[in-house]
Amino acid sequence: MRSVQVGICGLGTVGSGVFNVISRNSSNINDRANCDINILQVGARRDNPDCDTASVDVVRDIFEVAKNPDIDIVVELIGGTTVAYDLVMTALKNNKHVVTANKALIAEHGMEIFSFAASKGLVVAYEAAVAGGIPIIKGLREGLSANKINWIAGIINGTTNFILTEMDTKGRDFNDVLVEAQEKGYAEADPTFDVEGIDAAHKLVILASIAFEMPLTLDGLYTDGITQLEPQDVAYAKELGYAIKHLGIARQTEQGVELRVHPTLVPHKSMIAGVNDVANAVMVNADAVGTTLFCGPGAGAEPTASSVIADIVDVARTIDASAEVKVNALGCPISQLEQRNIMAIEEIETSFYMRFSALDKPGVLSDITKIMGDSGISIEAIVQKEQPVGEDYVNVIIVTNVTQEKLLNTAVERIEKLETVRDTIKFIRVEHLDQ
Repeated sequence: MRSVQVGICGLGTVGSGVFNVISRNSSNINDRANCDINILQVGARRDNPDCDTASVDVVRDIFEVAKNPDIDIVVELIGGTTVAYDLVMTALKNNKHVVTANKALIAEHGMEIFSFAASKGLVVAYEAAVAGGIPIIKGLREGLSANKINWIAGIINGTTNFILTEMDTKGRDFNDVLVEAQEKGYAEADPTFDVEGIDAAHKLVILASIAFEMPLTLDGLYTDGITQLEPQDVAYAKELGYAIKHLGIARQTEQGVELRVHPTLVPHKSMIAGVNDVANAVMVNADAVGTTLFCGPGAGAEPTASSVIADIVDVARTIDASAEVKVNALGCPISQLEQRNIMAIEEIETSFYMRFSALDKPGVLSDITKIMGDSGISIEAIVQKEQPVGEDYVNVIIVTNVTQEKLLNTAVERIEKLETVRDTIKFIRVEHLDQ
């Protein structure tokens, strides 16, 4: 049986998971790859006590791995977009196939990396870059290759999903849950990438590129985090039959492609509404198969290692095959990708949840609903909450029917100018994904 030599760069959480799972399950992995997959070398700045690397060559300079003439596949697990980019390009220049879990690297530099790899007949595989252990890249690119993809909606960041689950089930405050998420290792000391939606944006770009045969680009993508969500909105949404999820949404329309990451109300009956804690889930709607749900662990050492090793197996299995029979990185040749118009957030159409504080006296709600009607917005539901003791103002909740966001913005601006409305209006987008 032929032998394929692997070099792992990075021995942190994911790197140690890859090393240990390959060591533990080598027999099964080799049977599925139809070859012997051997870890020949590891590049890591320091040893990981969770890995027994005594029988493997360990070097401190990761670029030694990328240049090692005996290595066939370089596995990049160091993260970031600077050193990782140099490492991947060095590996490709030295005729190594590459496996990576680096979503930021693929989202920001994927077009250059994939083009260069293709010119040399090499493969860059990245299943673990999106949704951890869920095989969504292969599912979208290969399993659904017969379909025209209409839209994708995903919980693709476990940190935000954990926070929203705690706010929903226990009525907790965002900052309180964030501290717990950091203590449990779900969030970094600087959680900006997670809670502001940047991490999810990187992943959404990758999914949209495969789904709609478009180049990877972050240009035009709308991103909103969860830091401004208040417990009362989570509670009100629950009363109305919705859960709030932080979703990445990509939709193909006649006007262009929607690319947006933001908090979203989804009905409790929706498949994605019950995905809680740190789990990830991606819904895909396509013309032939209808709506499918891919769900599972979106992070963690061994779940992510599962996807990394699946890529290693794929590369190893066809390592001697001609470039023509290998799966293209984005599902089709780079030359066939087409630029798409990315729609501005003001142009998208969806329903909206609105909350504001209004004076509790006759005629106030009729003034507000008239503004909505004049703006071309149809109202699905309106709820006036009980007046707090000693207060002249009450919370008013409105759920609209589908409307264009710029029409809502116009209405919100007019309503906020009313003397009977206090403070600013909070609004959250609503999606009925199973319809």
